[in-house]
Amino acid sequence: MLSLLLCCGGLAAIGNIADPEGGSANTSSADSASTAPSPTPSAPVGDAEEVASPAPTSASPTVEKQRVTETRSIPFGERTVRDSSLAKGKRKVRTAGVKGSKTLTYEVTYVNGEETSKKLVSEVVTKKPVTQVVAVGTKETRKCDPNYSGCVPIASDVDCAGGSGNGPAYVSGPVRVIGNDIYDLDRDGDGYGCDD
Repeated sequence: MLSLLLCCGGLAAIGNIADPEGGSANTSSADSASTAPSPTPSAPVGDAEEVASPAPTSASPTVEKQRVTETRSIPFGERTVRDSSLAKGKRKVRTAGVKGSKTLTYEVTYVNGEETSKKLVSEVVTKKPVTQVVAVGTKETRKCDPNYSGCVPIASDVDCAGGSGNGPAYVSGPVRVIGNDIYDLDRDGDGYGCDD
């Protein structure tokens, strides 16, 4: 008796051939294929599917917020006042200016250790500045000739007030002559001019 077995893509003939004389049976196969089950055939190499492995997940960024304070100076202003006791154009500091200060508070955001934003949260004046006060003189000063004690004006000609001279400048005496009597005010030569 001959049996055919279809297995694993091939044919195999398995059979028992009885010995006409009643001897023992021989087992033979039509080819050299083994009757043991073979592993499941894999897909051809050219048609193999690649299974994509999941991309490595990057770590979430580290976000950190901090409060940061800074101190800044506030410049002082300046105010001028007129002072008739000072010579015209002269300046004198009456009140010295003093800088103030203020504290600024910021909210700073860091992503992975790098500063990405800075937002002003509050601003507080901790010390007010003091305004500097400067006096500016308005007093008219007379220029006096150094040849006389007492102020004799400097001009093209000076005469004694109330006399017969025609000026253009006049002086009320007496004035003492301490240098050269360039205006001829000491007519009697006693060292004093305009004393008559």
